Amino acid sequence: RLYQHRRRISLLVCPEPVLLFANRIDIRQVLPHRSEYTLLLNNLENAIALDFHHSEELVFWSDVTLDRIMRASLNGSNVEEVVSTGLESPGGLAIDWIHNKLYWTDSGTSRIEVANLDGTQRKVLLWQRMEKPRAIALHPMEGKIYWTDWGNMPCIEYANMDGTNRKIIADTHLFWPNGLTIDYASHRIYWVDAKHHVIERADLDGKNRKAVISLPHPFAITVFEDSLYWTDWHTKSINSANKFTGKNQEVIRNKLHFPMDIHTLHPQRQPAGGRNRCGSNNGGCSHLCLPSNKTYTCACPTGFVKWKMCLDKFLLFTRRTDIRRISFDNEDKLDDVIPLADIRNAVALDWDSSERYIYWTDVTTDSINRAKWDGSKQEVVVDTSLESPAGLAIDWLTHKLYWTDAGTDRIEVSNTDGSMRTVLIWENLDRPRDIVVDPIGGFMYWTDWGANPKIERAGMDASNRTVIISTNLTWPNGLAIDYSTERLYWADASIKTIEYGNFDGSGRQVLIGSQLPHPFGLTLHEDRIYWTDWQSKSIQSADKLTGLDRRTLAENLENLMDIHMFHHHRTKVQTPCSVNNGGCSHLCLLAPAPKASSCACPTGINLQADGKTCTHAMNSFLVFARRTDIRMISLDIPYFNTIAIGVDAVEGKVYWSDSTLKKISRANINGSEYEDIISAGLMTTDGLAVDSVGRKIYWTDTGTNRIEVANLNGSMRKVLVWQNLDSPRAIALFHEMGYMYWTDWGEHAKLERSSMDGSDRVVLINNNLGWPNGLAVARAGSQLLWADAHTERIEASDLNGSNRRTLVSPVQHPYGLTLLGPHMYWTDWQSRSIHRADKDTGANTITVRSNLPGLMDIQAVDRASSLGFNKCGRRNGGCSHLCLPRHNVTSCACPTGILLKSDGRSCDNLPETFLLFSNRVSVRRISLDTNDHTDVYVPVPELHNVISLDYDSVERKLYYTDVSLDVIRYAGMLSFVLGISGNILKLKKKFKKIHSLYWTDTGRNTIEVAHLDGTSRKVLVNNSLDEPRAIAVFPILLLFVFLCEEKIKPEKYIKPLVHF
Repeated sequence: RLYQHRRRISLLVCPEPVLLFANRIDIRQVLPHRSEYTLLLNNLENAIALDFHHSEELVFWSDVTLDRIMRASLNGSNVEEVVSTGLESPGGLAIDWIHNKLYWTDSGTSRIEVANLDGTQRKVLLWQRMEKPRAIALHPMEGKIYWTDWGNMPCIEYANMDGTNRKIIADTHLFWPNGLTIDYASHRIYWVDAKHHVIERADLDGKNRKAVISLPHPFAITVFEDSLYWTDWHTKSINSANKFTGKNQEVIRNKLHFPMDIHTLHPQRQPAGGRNRCGSNNGGCSHLCLPSNKTYTCACPTGFVKWKMCLDKFLLFTRRTDIRRISFDNEDKLDDVIPLADIRNAVALDWDSSERYIYWTDVTTDSINRAKWDGSKQEVVVDTSLESPAGLAIDWLTHKLYWTDAGTDRIEVSNTDGSMRTVLIWENLDRPRDIVVDPIGGFMYWTDWGANPKIERAGMDASNRTVIISTNLTWPNGLAIDYSTERLYWADASIKTIEYGNFDGSGRQVLIGSQLPHPFGLTLHEDRIYWTDWQSKSIQSADKLTGLDRRTLAENLENLMDIHMFHHHRTKVQTPCSVNNGGCSHLCLLAPAPKASSCACPTGINLQADGKTCTHAMNSFLVFARRTDIRMISLDIPYFNTIAIGVDAVEGKVYWSDSTLKKISRANINGSEYEDIISAGLMTTDGLAVDSVGRKIYWTDTGTNRIEVANLNGSMRKVLVWQNLDSPRAIALFHEMGYMYWTDWGEHAKLERSSMDGSDRVVLINNNLGWPNGLAVARAGSQLLWADAHTERIEASDLNGSNRRTLVSPVQHPYGLTLLGPHMYWTDWQSRSIHRADKDTGANTITVRSNLPGLMDIQAVDRASSLGFNKCGRRNGGCSHLCLPRHNVTSCACPTGILLKSDGRSCDNLPETFLLFSNRVSVRRISLDTNDHTDVYVPVPELHNVISLDYDSVERKLYYTDVSLDVIRYAGMLSFVLGISGNILKLKKKFKKIHSLYWTDTGRNTIEVAHLDGTSRKVLVNNSLDEPRAIAVFPILLLFVFLCEEKIKPEKYIKPLVHF
């Protein structure tokens, strides 16, 4: 009776308990006595474990698909990540509501960890003799942590909450101990075993163990007052029973998606009376204060050392999707994940202790990145023209970054911030892999995996290159330098050895020749050598002189890659580059004695005769498209290199078309100021040409079968040729003469010419053509050159199509063609190369650059050559809009659909008479003033599903509905303006005199009206309507007419026009 009396009192003063449970794709709550079922969080991936913090009104959960721990407010708002790195299968989670700590288990890493509630100051608490920890529960009043382990020896254990005093309390008759909960009032633990189909209980020390209930497949469990509540995978339900007897079983809720963890959300489950052992000052601890039985322990986050604020020495290693460290300042040697974002496939690694940066390559994003050792200030250093950057090395004396690229077969160098990048070695490389540098001696060393595996050495300025090891190598992976003994170490994954030799390759010895399944990364520190092994999934070490005393530092680590020891004791010496950058204007690179250093220039720029100064920019270069990037090849230097940047010969911009995005874009020479200049009305823009003098851009479109022109910013666009075109492809200009030339790939392939205003059109060649791709005009020699992928020829003729001759045959599949000086250059799809030959004879063919898949167009730039002249280059030829060259004269023209005025020079901004129509994602205009009746895109952005429109000819504004956004908007025909928004659908009409907007709404079955700015909105008709559709106003009779789409047939209604 006393118990029942206290229960009635508690019901009067305490809130009703709520069952909070994870359902994989959402988190829900249910009232156990009323089965009221509400959603708290949805759109989750795979929510498994959860817990709550009642006083802070927070819910925490783990997601084993995303490998994240998340939290949110108990009302479902403020969702945020708490732990996002270093998790593999976080299956258990518990909140210490007294000391405000988060504990979790991870069966993938075989660890129990702790952190602050926001995920900071994370520490691995328990990791030894741990297999698959699963459920976890806390008793912060007693300072105890309880957990289950699913491993080969299933058990239930407890320890102090600082990880000390660990004990097993149950290890018999267990198989899949899933859920675990503590009954604080009765001082008992309850757990479920899914294999034995049972709920059991015991005292907190494991004594008095007893089975309570037999069940199909219980997963998680919680307790409140006299009742147990659990989730069951087999029945997809939440159930309850009496905690003493197991009787009075009830189904609280069934037909759930996939019920996982469960907790009782109630203040009694987190009693506020427990003593905070850490007090109000965090126990005086600088970082973590963890409760321990009757007292507390100060602890440091994993990797940190007590009494020190930073790490002095740690082992860095990459695991493809994360970068980890093992601190050597701690005895436990635990690895922890450096908090870095978006690592896809990290391979190579290095570090610079002076700036406290770590550097890594990512062969999925093809980038080189860096961040501070604690994960802050993460940034991309190099992300262009990389294909497989597999090796990385830091010159810590001059702050240079060296790397190998097995995709481009190059070794490159730059400043550590990625600036002043240049290619050092590009010849006779075949899959270069690892690289190390010796700035003391001025040498760099690299391994090569190609057809003839080898290890090479050269000066760090690429001088004195030599092969030092070329026998008994197959897959030479990691390299490491021992500066104290002046030895070079390497690992071979095929021969399964770690070897060393002198810096010149002499004195070769096998250090370790057994039990090396697949060594990859290699590093040295003090008297030890460390390596990663793919197959054994471990990090191991041995004595660097004997190979003995082998130790395993870490195991069960998938995808191990590079490894380095971070420390603060790299040798510092004065170098020639230390003073005034060695006198160099750009790069100062170390070299072997007696030279000691040399000056170098960024790729494509020449070093002047003084050997110190670089020219300001490239004079001659090729620009080519490669489907996914635009690249440049300098012709000023004796090697060929590609850089993925935008360039322009005259005004510092490059223009390109993208047939996937259906856009024409431009950017500066350095890739900045990228912008789309044409983003509507394009289908397949295969050909493009810039008139640098007249400031125009011309293009062909095989989808629309048009040739168009516009200003360089995309304005004043005009269709020049639209009749009798059948797949126009390449286009070339001779702006001094006022001519444009183009190829046509249609059923009857041909090569045509017209004036640059589209007049005087003539077919030059229409026989023996197949797929005429590239086209170029040699102005000096009055030649026309073209490449044909079907006939496999490059041919030439004079400018009127006569004197036709073959220059090069056969060529495999030529595409782009350009001219520069005495040479012609072309791209070839099949050979994936850029080739060069004499433009007059076709002789002296060479390959400029190979291994370039996806090659498309190519253009040559010579800044030293004259641009030529045409009259449109001066004051736009006196035209108000477009000035287009014509043979020996100029022609003023208007944008498509607009008539030229009688003065022959000026245009209106819009046509007088035109049609407007929509096709859901665009609004177009067809002028009735001109004969071509070409549709022009009205520049209105963000269109999704435009159904109806109308036009205000006085204000020149377009009004339209977008039923995907449920809005009515308006736009100026010359500039865009937003209008009304709301739940608005279907057609509307505007009435000029009273300036009102009428529309129908089929979703709400209404007809409404508002001012043109959307104000004073009013419903006119809202009864007896069945999907009202079209509407029109008759202002003279003050009527509006609309159609309804009824079941039998549309009906017409006439109503008086309302104005206000």
